[in-house]
Amino acid sequence: MEHIEIRETMPEDAEKLLAYMQKVGAETDNLTFGKEGLPVTVEQEQAYLAQVHEAQRSVHYSVWKEGELIADGSLSGLPRRMSHYAELGLSVIKAQWNQGIGGRLLSELIAYARQASIEIIRLEVRSDNESAIHLYEKYGFKRVGMIPAYFKIENRYVDFLIMCLDLR
Repeated sequence: MEHIEIRETMPEDAEKLLAYMQKVGAETDNLTFGKEGLPVTVEQEQAYLAQVHEAQRSVHYSVWKEGELIADGSLSGLPRRMSHYAELGLSVIKAQWNQGIGGRLLSELIAYARQASIEIIRLEVRSDNESAIHLYEKYGFKRVGMIPAYFKIENRYVDFLIMCLDLR
């Protein structure tokens, strides 16, 4: 596999991350946003990334290839009585699908969860996104529920699976 770098996304990466979100959002209907990307300013994204960097059970990683951001993933640790849980988000630009990038990033996120004493990782995925479901199951995630009609895209409803990885 070509050389890629997986590293923590820092506030100085905010502008590139927002541009990446627009690109990846335009390529698929699997995300909560489309080609418009995230409705935040560069300054807001910088503040968010700084907050994640300081959090004890949260992390945001980005994957770089030849200076280009090609994937990102995050774990968001939950508070209080849910502090043993983290929610996972992951995306890869379409040109890099089925190249092992998602798996490498998922491995890094799981390793972070273990060292941060996160016991359960939870995610939501479109019920028809068989490639992503296969990837998550390959890494031990189990299907634990269904959210009916979670997305509504052009008057079409899409169900989502809830999946968890129990690290206890």
